Amino acid sequence: MIRLSRFADYAVLLMSHIAREPKRVHAAGSMADNTRLPVPTVSKILAAMARAGLLESIRGRDGGYRLALHPRDITVEQIISAVDGPIALTVCLESHGVSCELEGICPSQPNWRRVNDALRHALTGVSLAEISTPIPLNFELQPLTWERSLDYS
Repeated sequence: MIRLSRFADYAVLLMSHIAREPKRVHAAGSMADNTRLPVPTVSKILAAMARAGLLESIRGRDGGYRLALHPRDITVEQIISAVDGPIALTVCLESHGVSCELEGICPSQPNWRRVNDALRHALTGVSLAEISTPIPLNFELQPLTWERSLDYS
């Protein structure tokens, strides 16, 4: 099963919460209360988002965090990578240039890169603005057809 880490899931939740009021300064304590996550977890994730340049840290009595970019300019891939590092579906993709001991006999290794790139591309294609907008209950996902994909209106 392919699954996001708990931290990545929480990071998307926290960033979505902030995206609803992007100009407001959000304190870790109030974010923890609103999302029902532990304060240390929220603090750690918000700090990671700030290190990645996705949040701006505001110091002082009324300090906290606010978005450093517009929600449409932040991708789900950036959020996940900020807490989990680069997306790598298999160990050989996270080896950072170090050869896997099975690379010479593994016919699937080059294809895992294709799959990994497709997943990363899909996550890059979804903005924080999109993922933080609730989908109506009566929304029905329509499959993309070739004719619809060419509609530029």
